Amino acid sequence: MANAEEKEAAGRAAAKLVRDGNIVGLGTGSTAYFAVVALGERVKSGLRIIGIPTSVQTADLARAVGIPLTTLDEHPEIDITIDGADEIDPQLRLIKGGGGALLREKVVASASKRMIVVADSGKIVPVLGKFPLPVEIISFARTVIERKIVSLGASPKLRTRPDGSPYLTDNGNQILDCSFGKLADPPALARQLSDMPGVVEHGLFIGLASVALVGRRDRVEELRP
Repeated sequence: MANAEEKEAAGRAAAKLVRDGNIVGLGTGSTAYFAVVALGERVKSGLRIIGIPTSVQTADLARAVGIPLTTLDEHPEIDITIDGADEIDPQLRLIKGGGGALLREKVVASASKRMIVVADSGKIVPVLGKFPLPVEIISFARTVIERKIVSLGASPKLRTRPDGSPYLTDNGNQILDCSFGKLADPPALARQLSDMPGVVEHGLFIGLASVALVGRRDRVEELRP
C-alpha cells in the first residue's frame, strides 16, 4: 500500500538523523514503528544509542530489534525523539493519541531537545480537527468531563476494546475520543482541556515538533513550523 511505503520512507529518514551517543525518545504507532526498526538496524551496525520508549508496545519492539533502553529517571534530558502523528497542520501543531500513548509521548517530547514527527502524506491537514481529539482521563471523572466537553461543542466517545470494555492506557486511564470538527484555536482548546480536573492529558501537541518528515510517493518532504 502506498501509505505504508510513505510511512516507512519517513521513519527511515528520521532514523538517519540520530547520532552516536544520543538518548532517543522512541514513539508509538505505525510510522514510528519503521523508525524503531531502522534504528535497530543501525545499532546492529555499531550505532551506540539508548532509547526511552513511549509505550509498553514500543519497549517490546525496541528490545526485539536490539535497542538498549533506559528511563527518564536515569536520563531526564533527551537528545532527539521520533514520533508519529494523527494530524499535522502548517504550524506543525499535532493531534496525537490514536495509539493511546499520548501522555507518555507528550512527556518524552517535552523532555527532548528535538522532536521529529514522521508521517505519511495523508496526515497533513490545513486545519486540525478531522481526527477525533483523544483526551486521557481518570475514570472517576468521566461523566463530569464528558459534560464539560459537550459544552465546548464536541461529541465525546469512550474508547473501548473489541469486547466492549473500556480501553485502558499503559497508565491505567480511559480515553475519550472527542469530535470537535475544525479547531479554530487549538492553543485555547488545549488550555481549556488542561484546566479540567480529571483530565490527565490531551492529544494536542503545540510548540513541541521541531520538524516533520512526510512521505510523499517517491520522496520524503521536510516541513518546519
